[in-house]
Amino acid sequence: MAEHKTGFVSIIGLPNAGKSSLLNMLLGQKLSIISAKPQTTRKRILGILSEENFQIIFLDTPGIISPSYLLQEKMMDDIKISIDDADVVIFLIDVKDDPTGDKILNQEFVSHTIGEIKKSKILILNKVDLITQDETKYLIEHFENKKLFDEVIPVSATLNFNTQRLVEDLIKYIPEGQKLFPDDQITDANERFFVSELIREKILGLYRDEVPYSCEVLIAEFKERDEKKDFIRAEVVVEKDSQKAIIIGKGGIAIKKLGKIARESIEEFLQREVFLELRVKVRKKWRSDENMLRSFGYDEKSK
Repeated sequence: MAEHKTGFVSIIGLPNAGKSSLLNMLLGQKLSIISAKPQTTRKRILGILSEENFQIIFLDTPGIISPSYLLQEKMMDDIKISIDDADVVIFLIDVKDDPTGDKILNQEFVSHTIGEIKKSKILILNKVDLITQDETKYLIEHFENKKLFDEVIPVSATLNFNTQRLVEDLIKYIPEGQKLFPDDQITDANERFFVSELIREKILGLYRDEVPYSCEVLIAEFKERDEKKDFIRAEVVVEKDSQKAIIIGKGGIAIKKLGKIARESIEEFLQREVFLELRVKVRKKWRSDENMLRSFGYDEKSK
């Protein structure tokens, strides 16, 4: 009987490096929300790739930052936990934004932890479609000479370039073991979580400045109905009355637009029609409130 391999792979990198795009491409469907704005991912997302002889459980993590408030501290805690849980750690670099890796390797969190990670480490050079082949070759040699990583792999997550090679290399490093999830399961999160994430994705796309970062989305009600469209009532939580006014817009025009594009995205994801009701609530300084963060699904800060 052929051996079977199962392992956890944590994907870490700076904001906007392409971690979520890579996960979505590896799984063959959209699981993590994507935005041009940094800090799109706030909680780690588990994605499961199952084949006959292996099961790779990916952990998509928030972007590495120097935290300014409690929510960001919890996001960094998620990265630490994901590294601890992983059999393999993927460091992902945007070669257009950080070609020499100085931004990520000199970031305090990475510089303090990379040498302490006693497990397989793979460096992904993402977005190589935006540079020349000679530049790619130079960067591979540059990072191989650092001897920090077991493998250096150039990819383009958006073009699906070299992602199959990445999977084949990961199989070499994950341990033998039986599957932990059924073949048809691609995540451990429920529909409520993904609906809230899709709404937040649209907020990131529609609103500017600090407003998207001050928003959290809670699913207050989710009813599946046989004879009618499913009913979803979501609460958009902000920190200030002024932000509430911006989310709603003059005459409610902004929140109507948000509701329309969010509903369409939710229906595409769920593959069924829904009735989406949005409400906006103010919870002052929620991003720095331990109790509110816990109620929003952010775990207690790790000790």
